[in-house]
Amino acid sequence: MADPKGFLNHGREVAKSRPVEERVRDWNEVYVPGSLLPIISKQASRCMDCGIPFCHNGCPLGNLIPEWNDYAYREDWAAASERLHATNNFPEFTGRLCPAPCESACVLGINQPAVTIKNVEVSIIDKAWETGDVAPQIPERLSGKTVAVIGSGPAGLAAAQQLTRAGHTVAVYERADRIGGLLRYGIPEFKMEKRHINRRIEQMRAEGTRFRTGIEIGRDLKATDLKKRYDAIVIAAGATTARDLPVPGRELKGIHQAMEYLPLANKVQEGDFVTPPITAEGKHVVVIGGGDTGADCVGTAHRQGAASVTQLEIMPRPGEDRAPNQPWPTFPMLYKVTSAHEEGGERVYSVSTTHFEGDEDGNVQWLHLTEVEFIDGKLTQKPGTERKIPAQLVTLAMGFTGTDRENGLVEQFGLDLDERGNIARDGDFQTNVPGVFVAGDAGRGQSLIVWAIAEGRSAARGCDRFLTGVSDLPSPIRPTDRSLMV
Repeated sequence: MADPKGFLNHGREVAKSRPVEERVRDWNEVYVPGSLLPIISKQASRCMDCGIPFCHNGCPLGNLIPEWNDYAYREDWAAASERLHATNNFPEFTGRLCPAPCESACVLGINQPAVTIKNVEVSIIDKAWETGDVAPQIPERLSGKTVAVIGSGPAGLAAAQQLTRAGHTVAVYERADRIGGLLRYGIPEFKMEKRHINRRIEQMRAEGTRFRTGIEIGRDLKATDLKKRYDAIVIAAGATTARDLPVPGRELKGIHQAMEYLPLANKVQEGDFVTPPITAEGKHVVVIGGGDTGADCVGTAHRQGAASVTQLEIMPRPGEDRAPNQPWPTFPMLYKVTSAHEEGGERVYSVSTTHFEGDEDGNVQWLHLTEVEFIDGKLTQKPGTERKIPAQLVTLAMGFTGTDRENGLVEQFGLDLDERGNIARDGDFQTNVPGVFVAGDAGRGQSLIVWAIAEGRSAARGCDRFLTGVSDLPSPIRPTDRSLMV
């Protein structure tokens, strides 16, 4: 145990954010560089090294949290990094982007603020990169087997790295022009600078993983041809079919899916554009959807100089504390203020869009909405609450409904789908087609980055066992945990 009285002597402290007026003028990460290291030892000491560490259960990766908390408290950064990487390929991603279900399950959180597990995690990995403790792990021998991984998001990268380290020859196919999937083009720079992805890619290249960009399986290369080339395939193509809003006026110019809007802002940071083809500058912006993607649109609009930003959510505003039906150690739905919300704008709950109104040139100008309430378990419009708000740019951030069905990948492989429209798989993450595996959102549905990495690791284990008959690769998701794969 790091410090038997740590949780009694120290309160919870988190990373400091840069002033709003400073950070909205750039695209750098919102946190003050170096603000964590002076406090992280004390924060790690708050971990009680519980007899039953529920944080393990809260984390899909099964991270060894009490162990690396102890090393961080003692400032043994090399040992902490080793324990962290034992279960997580990319802790710099999860430490910045994960909503931390581990903290919701922290035993200390029963009656005190939970341990700052995310902050400890990101401090360990940032220190590891700084001191050179993150090095390529080149396999001792090659198996002679080849694997294609479709998709380079966190699930695909995790699967590729595990399989490469097992000695297989792995090629990652990505339809975009750069590796990273939604990490690259869906996550704004101010949440995670892309240098973190770039150095992981260089590590993976040094280990032997090969990358093929600008190739969409199903369109540019037939799935059947890919299967002939490789001994096994891991599909990690994500759930990229966005949920739409079929209301009158949806065809007006200026209404875009979030994943049409956000990637263009990221491409500006990559140097592809001077100004994005879709910009919020000087416009009244409305973001439909109250989740993390919606918050990303809010923060992006602030940095582009929007005249106003309004975020709409059809559900009621969550409470500040756990609801009775969401007891510890479950992950509760709480009112969350992200860095983007700190920067301004208005959040409106319990409203539904009825239609859009445009000008004579077909540009959206107004969004009409009405308040809604639950009656007999159904959302119902409240009479007399209709109103309109200015909307010159609207982004739809209402989630995703499944993997892409238009490129032919599912049909060409002959894959079965489950009742939710995701690619069906067994306990080894293998589809109905022998040698074809699926990981991440393509098989699970829209989910968290930590689940994507966990599934990538588990699919790699199943794939390795298919290729070799036995596998030494660790899997955070046990074959018996079928409920976790829903």
